[in-house]
This record gives sequence, structure tokens and C-alpha cells, in this order.
Amino acid sequence: MYSENTMNSTPNSNRITISIYGKRNAGKSSLLNALAEQEISIVSNVAGTTTDPVKKAMELIPIGPVLFIDTAGIDDEGELGALRMKKSIETARRTDIALYVMDITDIDEDSLNSMVHNFNKYSIPYILVMNKIDEVSEEYLNKVKDKYKNAIFTSSTKKINVNMLKDELVRRIQSVEEDQPIIGNLLPYNGDAVLVVPIDKEAPKGRLILPQVQVIRDLLDYGIKTHVVRNTELESTIKELKNIDLVITDSQAFKEVAEIVPREIKLTSFSILFARQKGDLEEFIKGVNAISGLPDNANILIAENCTHNTFHDDIGRVKIPKLLTKVTKKNFKYTYKTGYNFTEELKEYSLVIHCGGCMVNRKEIQSRIKICRDNNIPITNYGILLAYLNGILDRSIEIFDLK
Repeated sequence: MYSENTMNSTPNSNRITISIYGKRNAGKSSLLNALAEQEISIVSNVAGTTTDPVKKAMELIPIGPVLFIDTAGIDDEGELGALRMKKSIETARRTDIALYVMDITDIDEDSLNSMVHNFNKYSIPYILVMNKIDEVSEEYLNKVKDKYKNAIFTSSTKKINVNMLKDELVRRIQSVEEDQPIIGNLLPYNGDAVLVVPIDKEAPKGRLILPQVQVIRDLLDYGIKTHVVRNTELESTIKELKNIDLVITDSQAFKEVAEIVPREIKLTSFSILFARQKGDLEEFIKGVNAISGLPDNANILIAENCTHNTFHDDIGRVKIPKLLTKVTKKNFKYTYKTGYNFTEELKEYSLVIHCGGCMVNRKEIQSRIKICRDNNIPITNYGILLAYLNGILDRSIEIFDLK
């Protein structure tokens, strides 16, 4: 197992997320250090040393890239402690596998059952880890083993059974549903895809934005020829290429690109591809169809995962609200949540509009969809919405062959 801190690192959104929970001073941080074989989290006998979730991206052999999250104790105290606990529990939404660490000298079933409730809520498999076994007698240890037969018994400081825990983690990870390709299973081998990449203020100088990079890599993995052009060179590119299986555009250029691309060539957007891979395409389409029934002044929540600086023509804060007003002839009220700051209190909202979600893993997007579904609040995403508002939704989803 080794850390990876280069520009070539796998994005955290593409890593299996393993979160470590437990009460203060249960040995969560020392367990992470033992698993990583390096000092990642600060370890102290003082309860509550970890105050915010600590992330560590690494390679777990033979699985590959994973992301560990070391959380604050779920028994934290005071006003700040309550906020830390809330932050810790919210990490469950993006967790693929959970480790619940219990100090064997302080067995607290109420705390365990409380977290198991959260694990079940988000369908998270978990491993119960009984830590600090070096501090108890063999007789007591055997008694606890009889009661918690499925637990892994460790000493993170003495490195006892850490490899056993790694082996169990590997076994559990292998049963986690693998993300489907972004696009590789939609097009034929040796096919042709044209990617329309406008160079604007949102594109970092000298780089492409993450969704574009991930789509290009997926196309390469599946042997699909990739032609990357700006919208200004799109028309000449179409004339030069004999066969085009799909044109993929930035959602903001949907209308312009749709007018250039002949109707017989399939067209979609990066955001819609991510809606399919990470979210629920049919749920997002159902959500966008709810727009026509929204009353004037309805509250809409816009959820953005990246915390970028906004500017005068920002897609979520300017372009989408302006286009919604133009198409519906109604004025809506908007609330914005960025990063992982997604609320579960949705009763005041009539619609949730989500970004493409390239910065978070599939588990987080699926959890947010579930929250909306449980609250009976429609949800859609940027790409689906922009296709709908530009009158090309049906065309933009033809490639997916939805029933």
C-alpha cells in the first residue's frame, strides 16, 4: 500500500471510499496509520484529537486506488462537537465501505446501533473492528469474541491483525458494484466520437476540466477514436470525418452545437453522460418534466459539488436561472449548496438541480437521489435541464436507448 500524490493520481471521485467511525479515543486514527503504514492522522491519548474528517488517497493492493476518511468521534461534546459529529455522519453518504472501530475496554452498543442505523439507511456494508486487544486479558478477549463473532479484533498500536483487516477489506471491496463506463459501452470499438470543448473562463489555462479528461480516458480505454475540437472548428470537423457515432458537447454550448450537428448524428453532453454513470438518468428526466408544473416563486435548490469562484456568466448561478425564466415565463427563488454541503431538509424546495457530479463518487450522488425520493422532491441535473430548456432533450438521450 502506498500513497499517490502526483498530478497523475486517480481522482477521489473514482476511488472506493472507506470511512472509519467510532467514539473518541477508540483508536480510529492509529488504525488508519497502521493500514496506511505511515503517519497520516495525528494520534493522541486525548479524546477528540481528530476534529474534522481526514482524507487519505492511496493504493490498496490488489484492489487499486481507494480513499480513506478518518472521522471525528461520534460522541463528541459541546456545540462544536455536535457540528463535528454531523460532519462525520454526513460522510456516510459517500462511503462505499465503513469501518466501525470500538475500544474493547469501552464497549458501547448504543453508539454502535446508532451508526448501524446510518449504514443501513445508505446501504453501506460495514466491518466491526474491536481495537486495543493488547490491553485486555485473554479471558476477557475470548468472552467478547464469543459475543461479536463477525468482528475483526485488532491492536492498531501493536499492529496485531491489521493484515487480517486489510484482507477483509479487499474481500468486501470486491463485492462493491463497479461503476459502469462513462461512455465505453455505448459506442462500438474503433468508432468515432467528437468532443466539443469550448475554451472559456471555466477551463483552467493549459488544462481540460475533469469531466472532459475522464470521458477522453474512458474512450481510450475502450478503443474509440476521439476527436477533440472547439465549437468554432466543429462544422469543418464534421465535413472532414466520414462517420461520426456521437458528438459530446459541454452543456452550455448545447443550442449552438445542436444547430451545427446534422440531425442524423447522435448528440449528448458530458453532464448527461455523468447523469447516467453516477446518477439515475430516468429519475433526472422525470425531475426535469416537473418544471412545467412549478408555481411562480417556487424554491429551487441548486447543488454544485465543486466550490469554484463564480463569475458573470456562471452556469449554475446565472445561465440556468436566466434560461429557466425565459422558457417558463416564471420567476423562481434559488438556494445554492456547494461541495458536500447538501441538506437532507428539502421540504421547502420544489425542485433540486444537480451539477454533473464529476467531483464526487457515485455513492454520494445515489444518496442524494434517495434523499430527494424519500422527500418526494424531483431532482434533475445540469445537462438534462439544459437539453430540456433548449428543446433538444429527446435528441440528447437517443444514444441511451431508454425503454
